[in-house]
Amino acid sequence: MTGTQAGVRRQQRIEELCAASIRALAGERDLHFRGHRLHRAGRALPLFAAHLHPDLEHDDFASFRGAADGLALRLLRSDGALHATLAPTATAERSVFDLLEQYRAESLVPDALPGVRANLKHRHDAWSLAFHHAGHTEGAVGLLLYTVAQVCRARVTGEPVCEETEDLLEATRAGLAPLIGSALAGLRRERFDQCAYAEHALAIARIVGELLADSGAAVETGAVADRDDAARRVFGFLVEPEGPLGERYGIAVAGRARGVIEEALRYHAFTSRYDREDPARTLVRPAVLAELRLRLDRLIAAQAVQRTRLVQDLRALFARPTTGGWDDGLEEGLVDGRRLARLIASPAERRLFRQERVEPVADAAVTFLIDCSGSMKAHAESVAVLVDVFARALDDVGAACEILGFSTAAWNGGRARRDWLRAGSPPRPGRLNERAHIVFKSGDVRWRHARTGIAALLESNLYREGIDGEAVDWACNRLDARDERTKVLLVISDGSPMDSATALANEPGFLDRHLQETVARHERAGRVRIFGVGVGLDLSAFYRHSHVLDPGVSSGNAMLREIVALMNGRRLR
Repeated sequence: MTGTQAGVRRQQRIEELCAASIRALAGERDLHFRGHRLHRAGRALPLFAAHLHPDLEHDDFASFRGAADGLALRLLRSDGALHATLAPTATAERSVFDLLEQYRAESLVPDALPGVRANLKHRHDAWSLAFHHAGHTEGAVGLLLYTVAQVCRARVTGEPVCEETEDLLEATRAGLAPLIGSALAGLRRERFDQCAYAEHALAIARIVGELLADSGAAVETGAVADRDDAARRVFGFLVEPEGPLGERYGIAVAGRARGVIEEALRYHAFTSRYDREDPARTLVRPAVLAELRLRLDRLIAAQAVQRTRLVQDLRALFARPTTGGWDDGLEEGLVDGRRLARLIASPAERRLFRQERVEPVADAAVTFLIDCSGSMKAHAESVAVLVDVFARALDDVGAACEILGFSTAAWNGGRARRDWLRAGSPPRPGRLNERAHIVFKSGDVRWRHARTGIAALLESNLYREGIDGEAVDWACNRLDARDERTKVLLVISDGSPMDSATALANEPGFLDRHLQETVARHERAGRVRIFGVGVGLDLSAFYRHSHVLDPGVSSGNAMLREIVALMNGRRLR
């Protein structure tokens, strides 16, 4: 196993354990991590406080346990809707207010769970030391916010501040005492009442906001942005508003503005005039396709792929016992009345029985959707070997297999972008490129008739840019139209969606959001099981079920086993 795979799988294992702990403590069943972020019923929860997000490279497992306990207590002890209603709008003040609410939740640990309290203290101390050692306490703003965080947690939870930085805080703490002393005392007193507690938390947040505004760290021009940057350095991020729109886009909206912004952010295409869907064999000259097929055959032979083992695994995964006809002339089973006359003519005859024939039948359709963006050229050979072997094995099993690809028909927008420029470059144009969907193998065509088209995966001229969301929708709709009972989509990609023209002309994350929303919509529908196969990259931010492959190191047989394990709901450890 490579370092990339080992790291991703360790992260997944830790997140599985943490999610189980959160579900148990919070008493909620549908909580899981996705893209290293906690989700409830498929929707991302707010990020909460910065110390709840440990890093695998720098933090120990106890820090992850502490962060999990902190998240669970926040869900269990805090009313998210009430918190959102009371929160201030200014960035730094909202960050302080949110942090204080997290401290309130962490202070309400039941006495029967001393281990949870120890985990929380360990995690906060680890975050504090990491923040200090990174040099963030050397500036006036960083030291101020860090002192507020340490002093407030110590007062609310009744635990001492981080010992290593205690002396560093003394001067700042002494200066803060006359300003926030009364509100600080109220935090501990009112921690069982969220509304009453919020009054004191808001008072502290306002005072901190005023101190930041008066501090010399903010220059005369761009002072608000500088204060926001300081809050980001201290708290790790800008606290997002609660609610569906805020969770997805990190923006604050209200009233009529919400509808306007939602409409602007809704995915759309500037023009679909140049979109195309083509069989792969029509995009490459026949002579070139023949050469590519020979090359692919040599690659498969060099891998020494164990196709028989793969067929057995796929049959066990997809085939279900199905009755079909009878086997006659058996020595045991049900009596066959048609053969009783033989018993009279030949008393020694024993083959008078019949049994209903039970055969394994694979009522399944599997689609491989391949990212044909430029960066995937380096992995074209490994991916082509993988899907070709799978297609042949699925044919042997009796399951339908489809191999699709997605790219663009041009670089940098092509004719779609030129039309946009001629129209005066209106804002938020949506998707701004010529979408290209490629059918390497249709589900109704056997492997032996599609083998030449599959070889087109090795044609580098097909690889340009990638618009993943529309491709997933296209592949799922094709599967929905099929009659098979089990429908599986495997998306093979090495990164997030990338179309330079679209990315430059729209809000940040325009294509990423569409992919996430498309996958989530089809996952909720439940008609297609969707899996993300990352080529050297973790795709869990987009796909609930994902796996990381490393074609440069793993053998062909190893990759085949990993894909089967993914579809079977297992992970190879």
